[in-house]
Amino acid sequence: MPDNTVQAAYTAIHDLYIDLFGSPTDLPPEDTAFARTHLAPGPVLDLGCGPGHFTKFLTDAGIPATGIDIVPEFITHARTTYPGIGFELGSLRTLDAPTASVPAILAWFSLIHLDPTELPSVLAEFHRVLTPGGRLVVGFFESADTVEPFPHKVTTAYRWPADHLAETLHKAGFIELARLHHPAAGEVRPHGALAVAKS
Repeated sequence: MPDNTVQAAYTAIHDLYIDLFGSPTDLPPEDTAFARTHLAPGPVLDLGCGPGHFTKFLTDAGIPATGIDIVPEFITHARTTYPGIGFELGSLRTLDAPTASVPAILAWFSLIHLDPTELPSVLAEFHRVLTPGGRLVVGFFESADTVEPFPHKVTTAYRWPADHLAETLHKAGFIELARLHHPAAGEVRPHGALAVAKS
């Protein structure tokens, strides 16, 4: 899905999104522990950082982090709410970083709006900027058998079988280190995370 479509969709609901999900306390402890374990010692690029809550968590955990997002309202909020942390307006498709210069990347549910055909080129860009052995943590919605679109409350998103996403990451030059799985619970869809390293 084009960046401008995603940007417009999140801009339209940015206040509500910030109210619902914009605090570090909204992050489940199991998720933050997983990210901290696999992203330390950083520094980390938090790509698709939204209102900056995970960037703030990482910084408070002693892991230097910079947040990047395409939604101006999210970046304005993050800069105001978390002064002293770097936040930049930008796309995760084209990173303003030299080759092999970034030790770690967090893409926490920020790849979900990419059409599956777009994911390899984005992962290639992540691979380009990561240092040898650099870490990547990806949060995603899970499906049982096939990659499929679903009606996300903001705009169309895609869910992936964990093994399929792991194989896509492998083809992009990453080695799996660990995975995390959350089953469906009430209105919460099954979701998970993968931690990989640049090979």
